[in-house]
Amino acid sequence: MDFKSATHTFVISDFHLCEAEPAHPFNPLWKRFKRREYFVDEQFRAFVEYIKTNVGHSIELVFNGDTFDFDSVLQFSKDEKEQASWLELKRGFTAEAHKSGKKFERILNDHPVFIQTLREFILLGHRVIFVIGNHDVELHWPGVRKMLSDTLNLPLSHRDQLRFCEWFYISNSDTLIEHGNQYDAYSVCINPIHPLIKKGRKILVRLPFGNLANKYILNGMGLFNPHSEASFIKNGFLDYVDFYYRKIMRTQPLLMWTWFWGAMITLITAVSEGLLPAVRDPLTSDARIQDIAKRANTTPASVWALRELHVHSAIFNPIKLLRELWLDRALFIVLIVFGSFQFFSFLNVFMNASVWWFIIPVLILTPVFLFYAKSVESEVIKSQAAARDAVAVASQLTGTHCVVMGHTHLEAFEVIAGTTSINTGSWSNAFKDVECTLPYGKKCFAWIRPKNADVPIDSPTPSKRESHLFEWTLAGPVLLSGSEVPSAQSSGDIVNQSA
Repeated sequence: MDFKSATHTFVISDFHLCEAEPAHPFNPLWKRFKRREYFVDEQFRAFVEYIKTNVGHSIELVFNGDTFDFDSVLQFSKDEKEQASWLELKRGFTAEAHKSGKKFERILNDHPVFIQTLREFILLGHRVIFVIGNHDVELHWPGVRKMLSDTLNLPLSHRDQLRFCEWFYISNSDTLIEHGNQYDAYSVCINPIHPLIKKGRKILVRLPFGNLANKYILNGMGLFNPHSEASFIKNGFLDYVDFYYRKIMRTQPLLMWTWFWGAMITLITAVSEGLLPAVRDPLTSDARIQDIAKRANTTPASVWALRELHVHSAIFNPIKLLRELWLDRALFIVLIVFGSFQFFSFLNVFMNASVWWFIIPVLILTPVFLFYAKSVESEVIKSQAAARDAVAVASQLTGTHCVVMGHTHLEAFEVIAGTTSINTGSWSNAFKDVECTLPYGKKCFAWIRPKNADVPIDSPTPSKRESHLFEWTLAGPVLLSGSEVPSAQSSGDIVNQSA
């Protein structure tokens, strides 16, 4: 099937579909946001029914990354438990081919409405494109992609209407669609052309730092919703005291230990795997580039050019990782306690020192620690700004006039140096509270359509298209572009929230 021309293109991103969390009778708030009743599948079905009914034929639907959240799958069958290491049992399978398949199977089985909606959409002759993001980077495995096609149970005549693209897709030669994580130093895939590494005897997909932080830290913090920092970031000291006393102390009193060992494993894994060379075959490298370019509707030269825009991964600067994981502040506290104890011990050699000689240095150095802690600013915001800075250049390199991204979970519409820039926000399960009673954020989509209303819907090559940002509501789509678009929620990546 020809994917090069399109009349109507719809772009949505950041669904973060995962397996359904079972009820926990003795801890009802544990990962409550992952419960089946909060799935967005029915809203997605209503959205698809709308575009099928009101738009017409030959629709192109692009899932722009993080459609599936492999990093958050934690459930195992009895047989799988016997194959898993102790760390996998606590934080989920690694990114080996067969284990990625196990995780994907569980996600697909728990989202029949999503699957059925996609199947019906494709059978009508429409096209579906999955652009790989950072949380579904395991879609790089051919066997995992085949699982989706097999689950959709498409006839052979319709299987070519489903396509997977590495990190970008060009629609109708006028719109560049990227997830956006390649401009985030904490979530960038170091080598999206050759994403595999060999670790010991195992071949696995190299996960970005943000994925590892989500897997090893947030997977162990059941009341922390990775899709909404508002669920655990409070306004003042008393709010924190209330939250941690009423919620955390009763359910996870050893939370600080969970954070610490998770952060250490994240740091060690990110650096050790990040420094490994990519698995590649020189004999097939050229064919690999050709294949990526073909599926993205572009040329090998454009693939290489866009690859050059990617930021340098933060794993090559361990100091940055320490700051994002808060391990630098933990080290600072340890040094204060250790130094005060050494001072107290030294005095005890010459005199019978009171314990106050230990406490006083701690009190004196505490303001220094607070000053340092307050001065440390997360560089994630800078990483998000890098995506905005790349819009005009990426547009010029690909000959497009619109760039659509996701990743940040912040919906946005603006014109940058003559290029329309859209961020489609997120459809993930975000709530302001751990009880999941206060929905947070908008569910948005980009619609690229003919500028001239007289252009037939089925026109194979519309001369010009215009791009808009919409919010999907129970009443249907609401136009957001053309006026200031509010930032509905904070980023859903772990490093944008708690790391």
